[in-house]
Amino acid sequence: MRITIAQGAFLPVPPTHGGAIEKVWFQLGKLFAAKGHDVTHVSRLCDDLTTEETIDGVRHFRVPGYSTPASIWKLKFLDLLYSRKVKRALPEADILITNTFWLPIILKDLSKGLQYVHVGRFPRGQMRLYKGAARLHAPSSAIAEAIRSEVPRFADRVRSIPYPLPWKPLALDKVTVPRDRTILYVGRIAPEKGLDLLLRAYVALPEELRGKWKLRIIGPSKVSQGGGGRSYLGRLRERAAAVASRVEFQGPVFDESKLRAELLRASLFAYPSMAEQGETFGLAPLEAMSCGCPPLVSGLACFRDFIEPEKDGFVFDHKANFPADVLSLKLRNLLESPDKLKKIIEPVLRKATEFEAPRIADIYLADFKELLETNTS
Repeated sequence: MRITIAQGAFLPVPPTHGGAIEKVWFQLGKLFAAKGHDVTHVSRLCDDLTTEETIDGVRHFRVPGYSTPASIWKLKFLDLLYSRKVKRALPEADILITNTFWLPIILKDLSKGLQYVHVGRFPRGQMRLYKGAARLHAPSSAIAEAIRSEVPRFADRVRSIPYPLPWKPLALDKVTVPRDRTILYVGRIAPEKGLDLLLRAYVALPEELRGKWKLRIIGPSKVSQGGGGRSYLGRLRERAAAVASRVEFQGPVFDESKLRAELLRASLFAYPSMAEQGETFGLAPLEAMSCGCPPLVSGLACFRDFIEPEKDGFVFDHKANFPADVLSLKLRNLLESPDKLKKIIEPVLRKATEFEAPRIADIYLADFKELLETNTS
């Protein structure tokens, strides 16, 4: 098959600036090429990247993009400008995977491939505009259901296929216990991620218990990288001021080997996202699971695809009247019960193996094949 992946306007590929979606499709493109398919990846030109190059069998074409603006309206306008450039750069293909708001709307040329619209954000009314899409792809069953609710007439075009892990899960015989007494968060430093909640929950722990456990927060805070900006980071530091010696703000870690090392050392991964209309899959908790680090997540629907409470992860009720208190109580229960954390490592790793990249890539390729057979018969 001839497969084109059209990435968004604001982050480059390879994902040197981070970005879960950029990381996922960069990885999948290489796996598609390894299976003998003709793969082209169109993405943002920036930094020292070249206009064209080949990486692991994938041809990369790049067009100028933009830094992420604070205004959503400006973001959509810049996405339109970028999508028009991408449209001119697209080669002929069988399948076209889109990751921009505007490209599926403005592209009418069927020679560029059947439109495989990746819905990497919670739908907000735009699905009805994608009349030309052969597939509306959701990374989780929660997003798939939201798409079907928004456009019931397109229900048969919706398919949920998860994101793959970026690495092979840790083998059971490689698990090391005990680990560092660290509660780890990895993700964007943004208000919707529930970090203020996490800090309040941590501060509320009994002093003796808190003195034994550190809280480590890793991720970008710059607006251009999806963060909440310097002022938001400052507010979080103020929240942690009373326990500053026990809370670390690391900044972003984009190097996969370094990130994996962090996940292999931590005893608990906390991901208290409050983004009811934003969180689409939750790759970060799954990455933690693949390293044998048990996740503690909010009750968002997207996490249900890979976390069953108390079986292969832990969940707190983020909709409770006092969610910080609920999270603090859950933290206390886990930190005072190291056997509970140790016992769950094996099922956590078993669940993670279901998301190994080669297996997930084959599911995508089977879906592409089905679409081509359906649309040419």
